Amino acid sequence: MTEPKTAGTGPDRSRGASDARLTDALNAIGTGAYVADEQGLIVAVNSLTERLLDRPAEDLIGQDAHELLHRGPQGQPLPTSRCTMRQAFHAGQPAQGEEEYFARGDGSLLRISWLITPYTIAGPGAGTLVVFHTPEAGPPTEPGPERAERMSDLERLALLAETTTQLTSTFDVEEAQRRLVRLVVPRLADWVVIDLITERDEVWRTAVVQADGDTLVRHEDLQGPMPPIPTESPMPLSRALRGVASTLAGPETYQGAPDSGIAVEQRRLFDATGIHSAAIAPLRSTREVLGALTLGRAEKPGNYTIADLPLIEDIARRAGVALDNARLYQRQRAVAETMQNHLLPQMPSVPGLQMTVRYLPAPDASQVGGDWYDAFTLSDGATALAIGDVVGHDLEAAAGMAQLRNMLRAYAWSQREPPSRIVERLDEAVMPITDVSMATLIFARVAEMDDGHWELSWTNAGHPPPLLIDHNGLARYLTEGHGLLLGTGVLGPRPDASTPLPPGSTLLLYTDGLIEAPGQTLDEGLHRLRQHAAALAHRPLPSFTDQLLRRVQPPGIDDVALLTLRTPPREEAG
Repeated sequence: MTEPKTAGTGPDRSRGASDARLTDALNAIGTGAYVADEQGLIVAVNSLTERLLDRPAEDLIGQDAHELLHRGPQGQPLPTSRCTMRQAFHAGQPAQGEEEYFARGDGSLLRISWLITPYTIAGPGAGTLVVFHTPEAGPPTEPGPERAERMSDLERLALLAETTTQLTSTFDVEEAQRRLVRLVVPRLADWVVIDLITERDEVWRTAVVQADGDTLVRHEDLQGPMPPIPTESPMPLSRALRGVASTLAGPETYQGAPDSGIAVEQRRLFDATGIHSAAIAPLRSTREVLGALTLGRAEKPGNYTIADLPLIEDIARRAGVALDNARLYQRQRAVAETMQNHLLPQMPSVPGLQMTVRYLPAPDASQVGGDWYDAFTLSDGATALAIGDVVGHDLEAAAGMAQLRNMLRAYAWSQREPPSRIVERLDEAVMPITDVSMATLIFARVAEMDDGHWELSWTNAGHPPPLLIDHNGLARYLTEGHGLLLGTGVLGPRPDASTPLPPGSTLLLYTDGLIEAPGQTLDEGLHRLRQHAAALAHRPLPSFTDQLLRRVQPPGIDDVALLTLRTPPREEAG
């Protein structure tokens, strides 16, 4: 839980972060660029587009790009049947055009050349990237006469834009590599090789992929660990792995006596693939060298030249930054998840009661760390249950969660008082003693009565209500005992509530990651949870818990903590 929120704010935050990354990627392009979704609505623009079109981003985003911008030479609206850009958009194919016109915000016309290419938008799905420039401004040019023959400036800019947007929209290292492969083959090469340096300074050949027509074939026999990086070797891959320079290479480069184990592997690569020309560039972040990218031509005619290196270096530089971000993200996620798992307790063994717990970390590392559960035996023999969600995420939230849990345990053990009074004391201490700003919490006690039946008493500090399902599948939310969340500074009496737990009934305590989903209200999430929980009431408790998670399918916007408890069936009660 990042902050007190209403339904839908979690997904909005996630989408907002994705849109911000997309805008940053477009701003790295040296000409006008925008992205449209599958309906043709603009979802992101760069700052140069705002200047060229004399329109602020808020006047562009959400508008139909064709209807808002595309015009004929005299400023007349352009029918979609005559719009080559719109036709290519619907066909999902790359296309480009010259001498066309966009309408500016002041009513004047902007003469443009354009190129569009399809690509995947993070979250919504299919999208289209539009890159345009004016003849007056002109796009940046590359040195070398062969450049215009092989790839136009607009195509180059579109490829770089697509590289940035594709790679920055994932924080998974393997997925980033797969996207990089699809970007460069067969467009620039028919072979691509990726060598990465691990955190232990070992080199792994993580990808050797061939473009066989439109099919990408992975050659796993050529992948795997590589020899160490030689410190002084002048050979192309060795230099790239040291971050020295981009270089051209061919089979003849490695025909002499090898100066290192890497040179031996390179000779094997050229022999096995038939590559006759290769360009090798370092994969670098702002902090370190991450590896090397090799593009190779075996079936494609012609050799790479020096004029090809700036484009390949630019792609490798953007890929290096994306891979470094993905590595940092995964490292952060692993630390937070490990800390969270170590802090979450083992469940006590209570005669007559079954308990099962699950914790699902969010895919986004920034969303890990705030959710927790607890169960422990109280000094009077009753069993305490707790479920909570601390404002914030990552290590700070995990540490705050540990503080809150430990204080709750101490109060609950030493003070033989109702749950409401325990949570009142906890709320009084949250602000002056802990690093927790706000949190939601359910604190409950389960006790066996003299007649052998079980009773639940609880207080709720701003948390989603517990769900109680009897053995016949009748399910109801326990909405009583509800009060303010912790840390508001508004102190006062809190309500208590109690209810009998029927024989064979199941109690479900959970965090909001289980019921929040994009495009869905909290009421819809609560209804879905109750529906599936009721249908699974007859399952053994571990199966009930796992099947419930599988059916509800938490969307992964937030982490999920889940605690389920079941009382003994009627024949065992008493």
